Amino acid sequence: MAEVSFYILSSALLQERYLFACKLIEKAYRNGQFCYILTDNNAQSRLLDDLLWTFRAGSFIPHEIYTGQAPSTDKVILIGSVKAPEHWQALLFNLSSKYPEDISKTKRILEIPDNGDVTKVAARSRYRQYQQAGMNITTHNIND
Repeated sequence: MAEVSFYILSSALLQERYLFACKLIEKAYRNGQFCYILTDNNAQSRLLDDLLWTFRAGSFIPHEIYTGQAPSTDKVILIGSVKAPEHWQALLFNLSSKYPEDISKTKRILEIPDNGDVTKVAARSRYRQYQQAGMNITTHNIND
């Protein structure tokens, strides 16, 4: 059963949410974890794709947008709004507004809600779903 970590941001700015996500994604990559970043749609996937190239000078995180086709290599971070391919299911960054589908092979889910009203409501709903599924949940309050 997956372990879920909520990183609750004090800022309501969407940009701050994505920058914090990039920092955690970089940390996962440096630890040899090739994760999947779940988004709501292709536009959000493209935004994160661009941000991973530019969020910090000198940073290099190999990544690509996943649309259901096999990725170019096993050693890449995938971003997409469809179900993660098998090799990338262990670590899931959920930046979407929905509960991830088929997380039976997922070991860890990271949620990063900002302090905006819409994001908080969706995150609370997912929190309850994770609770009802019997998952171990930890929360981290992140202050600016």
